[in-house]
Amino acid sequence: MARGNSERAPTLAQKLGAELIGTLFQTLAATSVDVLYFTGVGHVDYVSRWLARGFMTAAIIYAFSGISGAHIDPAVSLAFAARRAMPVAQMIYYWVAQFAGGFGAALLVFALWGHAIVLGASHPGPNFTPVQAAIVEVILTFLLMLVILMTAEESATVGKQAALAVGLTVAVCGFFAGPISGASMNPARSIPPQIVGGAYNLIWIYTVGPCVGALLAVLAMRIFFDRPDKGERKAAKGA
Repeated sequence: MARGNSERAPTLAQKLGAELIGTLFQTLAATSVDVLYFTGVGHVDYVSRWLARGFMTAAIIYAFSGISGAHIDPAVSLAFAARRAMPVAQMIYYWVAQFAGGFGAALLVFALWGHAIVLGASHPGPNFTPVQAAIVEVILTFLLMLVILMTAEESATVGKQAALAVGLTVAVCGFFAGPISGASMNPARSIPPQIVGGAYNLIWIYTVGPCVGALLAVLAMRIFFDRPDKGERKAAKGA
């Protein structure tokens, strides 16, 4: 971002580029580490699997929060739009960029591991039903969105100060709920690998669960803040 006597606001194209790249690397890391975990090829253990997701999330927020808000998740954009902190049109643009990044990552994983990508796509654990997985996705996304909305600060969009809180939330959700639903909380992380891997019957879980959880978080936010403040609007729209 060019700097002169004052900062120049990022253009829409720059914001969409940040969302595309951020979602690409988030999906690439999450899908790849799951493929390595389930195949045993990379000797990835359970703790490393979820810490990788959390660390990548924190790093992306640090890198791109000042440009686009670092949503890297259609459910996050949906929540901000429902809060009227960002225009619906911008939310749709973000969705296009986020899914483009997700599909780019899925194709890269497919090029590396072929149909083993289905192991890296989010899926319910063997002892849990799709309905149970969907309910867990609602709960996890509700928690994640509350953390994001409550830590949105004027000084740094879904703030750099919030990067650690959000990253740790992603990791913790994986620790206790990964065996149930895969702890996705992100349609752009789950749906592209499922489509590329042919797991079409699971798509509804990772569409309905995160979207419902995000909207419930928006309702809960009204208990604390009736309207989004300047910081939350900045977090939603980017710098």
